[in-house]
Amino acid sequence: MIRDSENIHKSFSNEMKEDISKQPNSPKKLLSYGEQDKFAYLLIKSIAVAVVILLIGMIIMLINASSLAINEFGFDFAIKDNWNPVEDEFGALAFLYGTIVTSFIAILIAAPISIGVALFINEVLPKKIANIVSLFVEMIAAIPSIVFGLWGIFFLGPFVKEVLSPILKEYLGFLPLFQGASFGIGILTAALILAIMITPTITSICREVLKTVPKIQKEAALALGATRFEMIKIALLKPSFSGLMGGVVLGLGRALGETMAVAMVIGNSAVISTSLFSPAATMASVIANEYAEADSDLHLSALCYIGLLLFLVTFTVNAIARAIVWKKQRAVRSKK
Repeated sequence: MIRDSENIHKSFSNEMKEDISKQPNSPKKLLSYGEQDKFAYLLIKSIAVAVVILLIGMIIMLINASSLAINEFGFDFAIKDNWNPVEDEFGALAFLYGTIVTSFIAILIAAPISIGVALFINEVLPKKIANIVSLFVEMIAAIPSIVFGLWGIFFLGPFVKEVLSPILKEYLGFLPLFQGASFGIGILTAALILAIMITPTITSICREVLKTVPKIQKEAALALGATRFEMIKIALLKPSFSGLMGGVVLGLGRALGETMAVAMVIGNSAVISTSLFSPAATMASVIANEYAEADSDLHLSALCYIGLLLFLVTFTVNAIARAIVWKKQRAVRSKK
């Protein structure tokens, strides 16, 4: 019986060897695993270097295109508020003012609302309803800016003129910000449009950041006797500060560079006024409005100079925000 079992085992082994020998040879790999890792490393490194080269190339292109205006006006271009293409007199201060003020107001409105919506979707709503609400929020981010501009002209502008402005003048009219005539288009309307446009972007990023907080961390805060509000403050907002700031900075970057929607509702007037109801202009809007109609080399160069200043403003704002995040991270590490 033992011999029979040994014979069966030998015959089975022989059959397996024959089957394996009949199978076609596996294709030889072009690259070994080590070579694949090296190729992936070089590819990613090349892409990163290409991004830096592209950025430097854009800066060189802007400097070259604005060289005529730089030689003509120098650095005083950024502190002069006169803009008269007929007389070839150009200054970017009014556009710097309009860009910074509208973006600052927009981020003041959008940042707390976006973080609040992200917390409400993640921590309060049931999962099924949260998925539906988050889908609608992300759909708003996909609406083209020209549609926001049309909505601002036909709905938001009249609303600001007939409803919002009288209320602000009645209760806050003693402030210079809320004085003067309101025509429905101006700084306030542009800031509201920007706030609506950047809210979905900030909300989506904040939701993903808040999802990275471990569930056990929230449960630990509740187990120690914290209320839901205290849990959100201690276990969610503090650890997620850097990520939340990153989302806010991305929203601010979009607000600084937004063009069409702002150009349609801001009034496009190169003046500086303390009133939020007055018309103004941003750096992006003046480039969009005048670049195709510029009839002199100096005018074109001045618009490119404005583009260079817009790049510098965006870079400076991002650097300041990054410094705030680093400072907060160092403070948290020092406490540990």
